[in-house]
Amino acid sequence: MPTGAAPVRQLAPHDIDELTETAHKILADLGSSAARPELLRRVATSATRLGETMRQACRPVDTDDGLYVLRGLAVDDGGIGPTPSSWATAGDRAAAWDVILLLLAAAMGHPIAWDGQQEGRFVHNIVPAPGHEQEQTGASSAVLLSPHTEDAFHPGRAHLLLLACMRNHDAVATTAASIRKVRLSDEDVARLSRPVLPILPDDAYAEAQGFAGEPPKVPVLWQTEAGPTLRYDPAYTPLDEAPADYRAAYDRLTAELERVSVAVALEPGDVLVVDNDQVVHGRVPFKARYDGTDRWLKRASVRVPGRRSRPFAEADEHGYGQSATVALV
Repeated sequence: MPTGAAPVRQLAPHDIDELTETAHKILADLGSSAARPELLRRVATSATRLGETMRQACRPVDTDDGLYVLRGLAVDDGGIGPTPSSWATAGDRAAAWDVILLLLAAAMGHPIAWDGQQEGRFVHNIVPAPGHEQEQTGASSAVLLSPHTEDAFHPGRAHLLLLACMRNHDAVATTAASIRKVRLSDEDVARLSRPVLPILPDDAYAEAQGFAGEPPKVPVLWQTEAGPTLRYDPAYTPLDEAPADYRAAYDRLTAELERVSVAVALEPGDVLVVDNDQVVHGRVPFKARYDGTDRWLKRASVRVPGRRSRPFAEADEHGYGQSATVALV
């Protein structure tokens, strides 16, 4: 698996200054909680005032890689404090980065927060947590986090995913694979374009896992004007319920995604932007120390207004009772 193959968009010094100064000014005026409506309003307004070169750096993904890294921002390793022991204890740590990430998200679309995840926060802290080492969630560490579409179970999932690196002393890699680089037969594409199986809620959504409604069957692949798109989460797809020919096609897709996968070891200050309709992402295993020096990312989810990249049938899905709040933009 090649490492560090993601396209890089280097931020200019004046863009870095503008972004960080804007974030610190918002914090100074409004306090540290990135969930307050008045702060979200200020972020939305400020994002529209970012300079042209900054907004150009935030333009849509424009290669078949389906992702890019914004580089140039700096993290004060001592200033952000120890890596939290879990998202629940993170609070408003490294609050300036919450606002920086929201400014970037608002420049790209509409930031969203899930009512059932991390207490409805718009910026999530992704850290290893004791007792969760083997899970297929961002709190795991000891297992391969399988490549997946973020929140694949839900029709309102993000179009874009932003991952900002706070700390990564061990160069733990984020994996990514674009559907636009795989090779599949027409027959496999046709099979995987039929709604045969559901995608169930992942372990981060305990309430959704108890939802009483019938799980909707969804296609894995579909075509758009821009190219093929996917909705994929094998860890939460009941593949044993599918016919043998469908399972074989799914396995070939999995093998192709593995073949084209890249591993990106983010550096502190890097912001990885992933097209959630085009790219599946995951993470390599690592051994967590729980000593305040472990890998720490911040995550924001973005919907792009007016984007037509999803099947119309998704509008009829119940979303397992989960709903998202859209920031004031």
